[in-house]
Amino acid sequence: MYKLFLKIAWRNLLKNKVFTLANVIGLTLAFAVAILLSMTALFELSYDQFHTNKDSIYQLALSNQTPKGTRTSTASPVPLAPSLKNEVPGIKQITRAVSEDALVTYQEKELVLDAHYVDPDFFAMFSYPIVLGNGNHPFSDKRSVAITERTSQLLFGDTNAIGKTIYLLLGKEDRPFTISSILKDLPTNSSVDFQIAIPFENHSDYAENLDVWDSNFHEVYVELDKGVSADQFEKNTWEFTNMHYSENIENLVRDGAQPDANNQYKQFHLLPYTDVHFVSYASGSIQVQRTFPYLILGISFLIIFIACANFINMNIALSEKRLKEIGMRKTLGAIKGQLFFQFWTESLLIFVTALFLGLVLGNLLIDPFKILFNTEATLANLTKPSILLGFFVAMFLIIFIAGGYPALLLSKMNTLRALKGKWEMGKNGIRNVLIVVQFVIAIILISGTLVLQGQLQFMRDKDLGYNKEQVISIPLNGKKDSYRVINLLREELQNNPNILEVTGADNNLGRGRDGSLSTSKWGFDHKQRGVTTNILTVDHDYLKTLDIELLSGRTFSPEFKADSLSLVINQAMVKELNETDPISVKIMMDDSIAYTVIGVIKDFNFQKITKEIEPLTLFMNRDWDLYYAYVKVAPGTLSKSFEFLKTAWEKIEPNAEFQGSFLDENIDRTYRREKMMTTIITSGSILGIVLSCIGLFAISLLVVAQRTKEIGVRKVIGASVSSITLLLTKDFLKLVGVAFVIATPIAWYALNQWLQGYAFHISLSVWFFIGAGLLATVIAFITVGGKTLKAASVNPVDSLRTE
Repeated sequence: MYKLFLKIAWRNLLKNKVFTLANVIGLTLAFAVAILLSMTALFELSYDQFHTNKDSIYQLALSNQTPKGTRTSTASPVPLAPSLKNEVPGIKQITRAVSEDALVTYQEKELVLDAHYVDPDFFAMFSYPIVLGNGNHPFSDKRSVAITERTSQLLFGDTNAIGKTIYLLLGKEDRPFTISSILKDLPTNSSVDFQIAIPFENHSDYAENLDVWDSNFHEVYVELDKGVSADQFEKNTWEFTNMHYSENIENLVRDGAQPDANNQYKQFHLLPYTDVHFVSYASGSIQVQRTFPYLILGISFLIIFIACANFINMNIALSEKRLKEIGMRKTLGAIKGQLFFQFWTESLLIFVTALFLGLVLGNLLIDPFKILFNTEATLANLTKPSILLGFFVAMFLIIFIAGGYPALLLSKMNTLRALKGKWEMGKNGIRNVLIVVQFVIAIILISGTLVLQGQLQFMRDKDLGYNKEQVISIPLNGKKDSYRVINLLREELQNNPNILEVTGADNNLGRGRDGSLSTSKWGFDHKQRGVTTNILTVDHDYLKTLDIELLSGRTFSPEFKADSLSLVINQAMVKELNETDPISVKIMMDDSIAYTVIGVIKDFNFQKITKEIEPLTLFMNRDWDLYYAYVKVAPGTLSKSFEFLKTAWEKIEPNAEFQGSFLDENIDRTYRREKMMTTIITSGSILGIVLSCIGLFAISLLVVAQRTKEIGVRKVIGASVSSITLLLTKDFLKLVGVAFVIATPIAWYALNQWLQGYAFHISLSVWFFIGAGLLATVIAFITVGGKTLKAASVNPVDSLRTE
């Protein structure tokens, strides 16, 4: 019997090639896109899941109750980790960790590697397998390091690296280290990405901060003993915190801070390590947001829903041609179950074919998809048993529901009505609901596309307060002293009229080609009140090179030797100091050193645009290294000047890679997530509209077929083609109107919530939603109007003969 069902199903599908092809194409596209999107979402959600002890590992964070509210940070002081281990019960293992670039030299090779300074417990806590060396103790001593397989290949080729000596530039000194372990290359879904691991004691800031509790520059990870909960451990730290931070707590109380719900002014919190990848910082608090991967999963579900709704509507439209077949089968003794399985078998063939083609298409598109969305996801992310089981269950439900509903509807058809070829028009409720839901989804996606495109363009066009188009930033990744490199650049470039200015700083603006994106903060007391500021070490001509506006006072100059004890601050820092005229104000940022404010600059966005502009203080202290050079070039000569600069760099630092990039490129890199979201939602809205239109087209075929005689009668009594076209399309346009009314408040609420995550954002204009509604209406009208216009133009004699 099943063989007969398959044979009849195959014949019916071939008989209706247009509908079959439309269904297969629509479902294939939906399955392919859904597979690729799900692959990406599951890859994002898989971050750090490979660690064996992931459920008992936490990142340590400290909340501070300040007069401006709660401020939370994960930066910790050097003595914290060993003190916690000795004084607070419940810790199985603990490690400090900080990521920085490290300049590594082996013979004639010079490489800048991603370095991770860690304590020995790091490798016992985290699952980074060791290929060669001691698996339990990858560091044989303080002067040993562990490198990844790929790094070993870069440095030593196929030679066994164990026991080899390399040199690391620590501070301004080359120090020898021995390779004691080779690590397996880190998974792409690891929050931590490093090429070389170095004992923490070798960090340049370690020795001078060994007993300092107010210098925070690294992170701490804790693995708890079995049976110890995070809440229990946090309570265990209260006494520890009050003792070691007593002076700081007194200052918070003095400044008017209020304690938290536990009556604490400072409190440690444990952040599950599997949440670290999803952490964002807003208004001084740590927030775990998995919005992005769930958004991708949601879009893939919506695309599948639209395709399935199309399938249902198309099958209903096609059923008009099969009413007499149904009636004849029932007359000959066919029962409902047999009819149901016959029609469901046809649906099954289409779904299985589309699913297979979707997998093939998804596999063919995976490489361009990964490039377009800048993801390391692969189809292997879908091959876990639990995911495969969920996938097959979901496919079964989709096939059973989407294929079963039309089959059930047809199998319940009244025999006499079927023989007469009369379709029961009273049952259009489900059809109309499906069309409305399809267009609700489409309008929401179109609205999201318009708003995201608008916000992305706003961020690109916004005046950040400095010149980002003409300035090139270059990581100072060579061995030479940073100030010497800046001076050599000035000398090498001074005769080129296209090079306007050269300067340097210890932080980049935006994310450069080296991947770095960081800021530094400093806290101190001013007039018996705690003050916090971001700090930036610069060379002279910094403001001139970047076209940052000086509002009052002066900037740093080589003519003033005392500028090493001078400060230039921004407007936000003026407010933080609460000084009406800050010029010449003395600030004790250190117990024994007074700095003088010599200038005030206009606020500029030195951090991501998601943040409000915070207080910023500029120093010019040659005891502090610079890490980036900035070169301003003449407009109209960008490409030529860039190549000239690259040549000059190769003369000055022949062994160091040139990683220069324009600041607008750096800024654009910080918008990677926004660009990916925009691309995904734009692609989803285009595909959603296309699939919805396929469904509308199928329904229009049904309506035209059912009203052919009515069309003929109306034309005989004088109705025009335009009036008939409007008559046939208005019902569909009403459904689009209902969808617009439902979709607009949903889209407005969701997009407004998303925009609140940006300190600077576009206004949510009503025209975004009107534009989305009009676009959906025009596309729907074109889709339906083409078929109805053709039907309205047919000779009425031919229309009347169809009955």
